[in-house]
Amino acid sequence: MTTQTVLQELITLWVVIDPIGTLPVFLAVTAGMSAAQRRSTAIKAVLTAFLVLVLFIVVGQIVLEALGLGLASFQIAGGLVLLLFALTMIFGQGKPQSEVDAVDTVDTTETAIFPLAIPSIASPGAMLAVVVLTDNDRNAISHQLMTTGIMSVVLLAAFAIMLLANPIHRVIGNGGASIISRVMGMILAAVAVDAILNGFVSIGALAPFDPAS
Repeated sequence: MTTQTVLQELITLWVVIDPIGTLPVFLAVTAGMSAAQRRSTAIKAVLTAFLVLVLFIVVGQIVLEALGLGLASFQIAGGLVLLLFALTMIFGQGKPQSEVDAVDTVDTTETAIFPLAIPSIASPGAMLAVVVLTDNDRNAISHQLMTTGIMSVVLLAAFAIMLLANPIHRVIGNGGASIISRVMGMILAAVAVDAILNGFVSIGALAPFDPAS
């Protein structure tokens, strides 16, 4: 795996997991908790998200192939879903606020799993992204392990941000988190379009092209 590939996958996973966008959600679900309870909630949320994403890495493509679906088709469909997800981040209510609004509707004992682990950290976009990035037909096991390692780094960053939630939130506020979420949405939109174009290249509908040109 080249340095460029590592950087591209790091950016992709950072955008779809969006650790900073999870900050307002974490503050909402842990309101009134002690420091120890917040730490426990953060650990449980990150571990749950990790297990869910690893599950998609291991069996996601196997399920697709069992259904007779090619990865190129999934790549195009996934790119379209990621693009729609990105557009909601840019023009919609935004990831933080929509998930904060869901907090009041769930039992606080389950908030580490929903909405914190799913869908805030292990979002639908993240699930789609890890399947596309670990294509069994194109990537060796070593590449897939590296992608899992990159994903783990992003999840550790999310964990660190949750542990530092209060001081970070005092600096950026909900408005700052919303701005960052929209910037991440722009980056994700570009990643999504690139995935769609590469999918069309894979099925021969487009000629190979250089993304840097």
